[in-house]
Amino acid sequence: MNYLDHYAGMTVVVTGAEGFIGSTLVDELLSAGARVRALVHYKPYAERGFLAPYADDDRVEIVAGDVRDPGLVDSVVAGSSIVFHLAALIGIPYSYVAPDSYVQTNVVGTHNVLTACRRHGARLVHTSTSEVYGSARVAPISEEHVLQPQSPYSASKIAADALVLSYWHSFETPVAICRPFNTYGPRQSTRAVIPAILSQLRAGAEEIRLGSLSPTRDFTFSTDTARGFLAVGASDAALGRAINLGTGTEVSIGDLAARLITASGSDARIVADDTRVRPKGSEVDRLLSDNALARELCGWEPLVGLDEGLERTWEWTTGRPPVSGAYAV
Repeated sequence: MNYLDHYAGMTVVVTGAEGFIGSTLVDELLSAGARVRALVHYKPYAERGFLAPYADDDRVEIVAGDVRDPGLVDSVVAGSSIVFHLAALIGIPYSYVAPDSYVQTNVVGTHNVLTACRRHGARLVHTSTSEVYGSARVAPISEEHVLQPQSPYSASKIAADALVLSYWHSFETPVAICRPFNTYGPRQSTRAVIPAILSQLRAGAEEIRLGSLSPTRDFTFSTDTARGFLAVGASDAALGRAINLGTGTEVSIGDLAARLITASGSDARIVADDTRVRPKGSEVDRLLSDNALARELCGWEPLVGLDEGLERTWEWTTGRPPVSGAYAV
């Protein structure tokens, strides 16, 4: 059975559903025929983020709350078949400033979701990150690569991953872990490198200010990542395991910026900005995914190449197509 067919008629919970990847996952679940209970972070002004178009959609129940509240989490999980847990603090720079908040949201919040899934018999698909691997000691990076906490953010995700797997070993709670590699695409905030570059170009900047240019990343388009979550959630073979979601290709930040500048038709210069450089020992120099497990156990593979993905992202950001052929290497 196609993994997309697995979700037809199913009640599914998505935490962090109003965000970049979360809302894209909601789109894919609805296309697959699921009913979605979307846990969004409570805000006094009732902002629903990218879920606003679903405010009056009977297929989507939007619940405002916080994963740090165990009672609220329990009520959201009750009656569901599977939980996709994406709610997290994710900004690496802020984790240097407020590490305790990352522990509370990413570790304690995950434990609340785990406890609820165990109580109600729901399957859990937990969101990890390629940042848990740190700078690659070997490449491509498989799921067996050593975990290296090079920032408080990555440390909090390593701890959350360990909690998730402990529930598999200790209580046979059905859990699986997705490890996306540098997801990008429409809706991503300007804290991330691609929209940061695009926003500067859109504003007509003559200088594109970036941190380190030499690190390489494995960029995966948002719909590919979302479908990877669906594939992992539908696979019994993925239970008790972490699964990489990446393309198996890499590009340096400097080369990426140059391609985007060319695509814009701009003559902007790239300028190193020391305020954007991570602390010594915290920079991750290379991330390149080995996605063999996702292909073998879940039947997933990325469908959108970097050129096509950058074009879609550029058009969503600027409202106009890039210069023809600008993304060709």
